[in-house]
Formats: sequence, C-alpha cells, structure tokens
Amino acid sequence: MSKHVTSVSRRRFIKASLSVAGAAIAAPTIIPASALGKDGAVAPSERVVVGGIGIGNRGTYDLGCFLEQKDVQFVAVCDVKEARRVAVKKIADEHHGNQDCATYRDFREILDRKDIDAVLIATGPNWHATMAMNAAKAGKDMYCEKPVTKNISQSLILAETMRRTGRVFQAGTQRRNLPHYAFACELARTGKLGKLKKVFAHPAGMQAMMSGWLVPETEPDKSIVDWDLYLGPAAWRPFNAKLLDGFNFEKGGGLVGGGVLEWGSHCVDLCQWAVGDCAPPVEYNAPQDGYLVARYENGCELIFREKDWIPLGSCPVRFEGETGWVEAGDSGKLVLSSPELLAGRKVEEIGGYPATFHVRDFLDCVKTRGKPKGNADAACNAHIVCHAANVALHLGRTVRYDNTKNEFIDDVEANRLRSEALREPWRL
Repeated sequence: MSKHVTSVSRRRFIKASLSVAGAAIAAPTIIPASALGKDGAVAPSERVVVGGIGIGNRGTYDLGCFLEQKDVQFVAVCDVKEARRVAVKKIADEHHGNQDCATYRDFREILDRKDIDAVLIATGPNWHATMAMNAAKAGKDMYCEKPVTKNISQSLILAETMRRTGRVFQAGTQRRNLPHYAFACELARTGKLGKLKKVFAHPAGMQAMMSGWLVPETEPDKSIVDWDLYLGPAAWRPFNAKLLDGFNFEKGGGLVGGGVLEWGSHCVDLCQWAVGDCAPPVEYNAPQDGYLVARYENGCELIFREKDWIPLGSCPVRFEGETGWVEAGDSGKLVLSSPELLAGRKVEEIGGYPATFHVRDFLDCVKTRGKPKGNADAACNAHIVCHAANVALHLGRTVRYDNTKNEFIDDVEANRLRSEALREPWRL
C-alpha cells in the first residue's frame, strides 16, 4: 500500500490558521446572566460575601434578613454546636441552590478566609465584644447583635477599635431604621418639641444580678458542643446544658445586665439618638418606685421607667420638650401631643421591629464605607449609659460619671465595675 504525502505551502498554512483564529474570535461566548447582573441577579463584583458566627434563634432570624438581600452570598457558618452548624448550612445551601456553605467550630477559621467581606455575630453576649474586636483586626466588617459589650471598658475599646481599623460596624439595634422611631427622634433632635427636658426608656426589669454556677453535668465531646469555646472570655464554670439555651448574659463571673442592659440597649439607644448621640449622662440616681433617673450635662433627664406607658407595644420611648411630646413603641404607632407635629407628613407604620432595613443599611455602608445608623460610636455611648445605670442599681446609690476621664468620680467601688478580666487566652 503506497503512502501519499500532501505538502502544504507556508502561505497556505498561515492563511488557514488565520481563518480558524478568526472563526474562534467571531464565535459567541456564552456568559451566564447572573454573572452580568441581569434578570434581577447581582453580579459577583457587587455581592457582599458573608459568614455567620453563633447562629442560634436570633442569629437564624438575622440570617433570614441577610438572605433576603440579593447582593448577599452567605458562604460559611461557625458555631460551637454541631446541630446548629448543620441546620444553618442547610438553610444557606437551599437558598443558594448549591452545597458551598462551609462549616467551622472555631470562629478564627472564618476570620482567616480572605474571600469573606463581613460577618454576622450572633453569639451569646459574653462573646460579642471580643468577637467584634477579633473580626475588626482580621479586616472584616460586622453586624453584631446586642448587648454588644459587657462593661464600660469594653464599650470604649470597641469604639476605638472600629475607628482605628476603619471597619463598618452595625449594632443590632434595628429600631434605628424603623420610620416611626426615626421620626420621633427627629422631632426631639431638631427642636420641634421645644427644648428637650426628659427622655424616657423602658428597662423591662430593674434588676442587677450576679451570675452563678449550675450543677455540673457530663461535658459532651467537642465535636458536638465545644464548651470551652462556648465560654470563651467569660470565667470558667462546669458544663450544664441549661446554660446552652435561652438568653444568659454572662456564662461567667461579673455583673450581669438584666433588663437595663437587654431592653436598655434598644430603648436607651433611641433616647441617645433623640438627644443627638451626645456623651452619656453624668449622674445616675438609685432607683425609687420603679424609676431610675440619669441627668445629662445640659440638664436633660433620662428616665428608666417601668410603668405609666401608653400601650404602644414593647420597647416604648417617650421624648418631652418644653412645647410638646411624642411617644412610640413596637406597634409602629406614634402618639403626639399635637397633630401639628406631623406637619402634613404621613409616617409609615411598621410594627414588630423587623431587622431587614437595618441589615440593608449595613450592607449599603459595607459598599460605600459609610457610617451605619447603629455604628460603634453610637453603640458605645448607649451601652455606657446602660452599664452606668446598672452600676447605680447594683450599688443602690447615686453615681457620677466623668465623660472626659471615662470613669466614675471619686468612687472606687463603682470604678471596679467598669471592667473585668477576660479568661486566658482571650484579649480585646
């Protein structure tokens, strides 16, 4: 059998090669619409990549608010409980239609991921401040549930850390992004009520407690529940399953916030907004007959009040000026001293204190590097108010606070409660 060799000239070879290359260039490249941000999808370059830390009951609600936003890609969850890791991964994977949500037991593994832009911190309050500081140092923006600090010292360090690192911080004080509360605070701040004389906050329990121990139980394997990591910076104590559920402020030693810190970090935060996010009050009186009165340097009073509220739902606040007053609550409704204060405006009524608007505010600021409504400076001052009031409540007497030195005036006992040691190896 003979073999025929076909020779190809150099000119024909080059011409054929150019024809093939031209055809390749002319052929259409198929790019998914989602990559271009079409059909309602958000292009990858515009997405905020989020990880979650400590996603329990409240955290799962927050996660739902994040997943509602089309520009969020939730890629990782960290929790000391295996059951929660599995549950959150299922939620995220089903939402995104993939199996990409990674799971971690140690939060430091999430913070080490360079692809994550922001974290949702919804651990127990014993972890909030320490976790937030670690996240900031790792270059992450954060949405952090409240109370965000355990004492005055942590509040100051939190604000300073966010300023120094330039991170976007949003405390979970979602009522700052609800229209009726915003309108009430605007009336107070802008002088529409006349000179502001009194602002009222509901503490939902006027108690100062010290945390205790429960009966020791057999500690589970770390892969199921990492008890040591659960305690984190709080004082060590033996494992007890009851400490894993419900809302416990401390999980360790120290002065516990009670209602003054829990609801206070919402209601007092709104009062702080009403007075213009100024420095905290300088005097806190011991409570009498369900009232605890604090006084700002300009003479305006902040009054923690358990009773005598207009029935407008939970977390009520009231602002009184020389010429008018306004009261608001979680029903989404306002009561005003005069309809003229509305000045023809219709204030949207959104009841039930949803966090969706607050999450959106946070994500927008992650993109613009702006300052969200629940920023670290605002959270710092509101929490200092709550902690100082709690000190007066605990000591049962008046305490005076110096906003320049950030300490109580001539009061060794009160100043000891400004901070507490963290358990090794944790640092702020």
